[in-house]
Amino acid sequence: MTQRQIHIGKQLLQQNKTEVSGQYVKIEGEDFYQIANYDQMKDFFISVVSDSNHWMFISTRGGLTAGRINAQSALFPYYTDDKISDGSPFTGSRTIAMVTAGDKTSLWEPLSEQHAGAYKLTRNLYKNVYGDKLIFEEINHDLGLTFSYAWRTSDKFGFVKTSKLVNNSDQAVSVEILDGIENLIPYGVESDVQNSLSCLVDAYKKNELQADSGVGLYSMSSILVDRAEPSEALSTTAVWSVGLPNSKKLVSSIQLDEFRQGSNIEQETDVRGRRGAYFVNDTVNLAAQAAESWSIVADLNQGPADVRELIAFLNSNNDIAEQIESDIALGSLNLARIVGTSDGLQVTEDRLSANHHFANVLFNVMRGGLFVDNYAVDKQDLIGFVKGFNRGEFEKFAGFFAELDDSFHYSDLIAAAEKQGEASLQRLCMEYLPLSFSRRHGDPSRPWNKFAIQVKKDDGSQLLNYEGNWRDIFQNWEALSLSIPNYVESMICKFVNATTADGYNPYRITKAGIDWEKPDPSDPWANIGYWGDHQIIYLLKFLEFSNDHHPGTLRDFLTRDLFCYANVPYQIKGYEDLLKDPHNTIDFAEDAEEIISQRVEQVGADGRLIWDKNDSVYYVNLTEKLLATVLSKLSNFIPEGGIWLNTQRPEWNDANNALVGYGVSMVTLYYTRRYQQYSARSFLCG
Repeated sequence: MTQRQIHIGKQLLQQNKTEVSGQYVKIEGEDFYQIANYDQMKDFFISVVSDSNHWMFISTRGGLTAGRINAQSALFPYYTDDKISDGSPFTGSRTIAMVTAGDKTSLWEPLSEQHAGAYKLTRNLYKNVYGDKLIFEEINHDLGLTFSYAWRTSDKFGFVKTSKLVNNSDQAVSVEILDGIENLIPYGVESDVQNSLSCLVDAYKKNELQADSGVGLYSMSSILVDRAEPSEALSTTAVWSVGLPNSKKLVSSIQLDEFRQGSNIEQETDVRGRRGAYFVNDTVNLAAQAAESWSIVADLNQGPADVRELIAFLNSNNDIAEQIESDIALGSLNLARIVGTSDGLQVTEDRLSANHHFANVLFNVMRGGLFVDNYAVDKQDLIGFVKGFNRGEFEKFAGFFAELDDSFHYSDLIAAAEKQGEASLQRLCMEYLPLSFSRRHGDPSRPWNKFAIQVKKDDGSQLLNYEGNWRDIFQNWEALSLSIPNYVESMICKFVNATTADGYNPYRITKAGIDWEKPDPSDPWANIGYWGDHQIIYLLKFLEFSNDHHPGTLRDFLTRDLFCYANVPYQIKGYEDLLKDPHNTIDFAEDAEEIISQRVEQVGADGRLIWDKNDSVYYVNLTEKLLATVLSKLSNFIPEGGIWLNTQRPEWNDANNALVGYGVSMVTLYYTRRYQQYSARSFLCG
């Protein structure tokens, strides 16, 4: 197809049509994967990870959202992925340059959609193998310059944007640069408020510059409340820079158009009622083949003491850049250690597959967690877990826990609990899993999944915690159990203890217990039902792993009352009602929910289990648990069809929302048969 030459005024637009390609490259000694000419692809979404509680989701157009822990602690607005991509022209990195060579000055906005076609360009995208660094690069062939910026994370300092300008020509060049980040969110603005009342949020924004240190502070003049009372914002978002020490600083985007028009800009110290931004403005004189770099660092939830310490640090240290780089490197090392602990490090001739394995394991442990200290158990964390589940049982066995060492092997804990001959103690110890780094699966393309990256305690020490949807947790534990098999029986215990008397599973599994979906007429995504997808195959995998690594262990549990039932307040309707309306098969028992809530308040997470007439947790043996699970499937078996999907939620493996109620699952049927064959072979024979 031939293309016409297009002009805007007297300017002939460049036709930057080039082939997309990919390859591994080295950048400062580290392996990155390069997508050359990525701008010729349809834009897509990328996540940037860290060893700490950072999260970042970014479009290849440049728009992004980022923050720490969860969406309520955002550095840039947490929107859905379409809005993030559409917001690229005013959210995230922004760079404007006035390039002077000889007597000619050229306006250049690298990696921007403005002035498209004005220059002959090459745009490349780089992501490192560990997944915690992302680089955008634009080569301007007409001006002989390359501009790039990298997003990286630092546990100590926050989010780091490092920009680099390279003169590729044989002539000296002068570049007046205006580089920064836009649409910063003051700390304390929740995502729902930002989405529904962003104009009001903007009106309350306060952007200030501490001129002596160059620190920009972004806060709310008051917290938004619809009450006649003061609500002071005590924390702030703090942004600062290193490099270009003589640069002017801007705390808004007000003067960007003036700069584009060639006017001089003035440093800003106090801007109210405007979206926050942080820009550095300076003139960079580059000799032939020379380069210059600088960094902008941002973090949120900085209290008055944090700000004072930051300013003192910036005013007293001469090795700031080195400390930033050192902490970033430490984070990458920790990330590699996390993946290595779960057998994610490979060295083979198939470089792509080895690195793909690294990424798979990384995202696996980000969902299901990992055992950071292998089989080591921290006494105080175990005690906190048991108290959270059943305060009465903890008091009953306080002497047992008091005699434990401060740290001990997990197998020793299970053996010691078994010697006590008490079902409740043995169950609680088996359900304890010292996992960390887990978070619920959520991102701007799945905003209904409310993720929270809880990896540190308030004092900064390691937090042992996990949480996730049923499918995510057990899917990822399946792989994890291969790396550290002594936990597999405890994973089985956690699995079966979370299933209901009618053979189904709750929605969510966390260290703090189980949870289920509740009706909410105001939320179209709020629905109830049992998610049965992969239930049989996950349990079967764990049973098979146990038999492979610890033959005969499960036989001892078949007749021992060590297991319990989840008390999900769902009531499955009778068969005739299922036939009448297979899309409406479960009622939410509000009275049961109220009783469960009261019991949780009284005793802890065990209140979500079925209790007996003696006001204690009701115990059954493993045989009953295994039968309840399989009978829930067989009772919905349609000969020559499959397993009838009639619990209002889809089995994602071979059906979708439209089929639930009338659809059948063949995959579940196949694995049910395999489950039966395994049980007969392992438990009934030999």
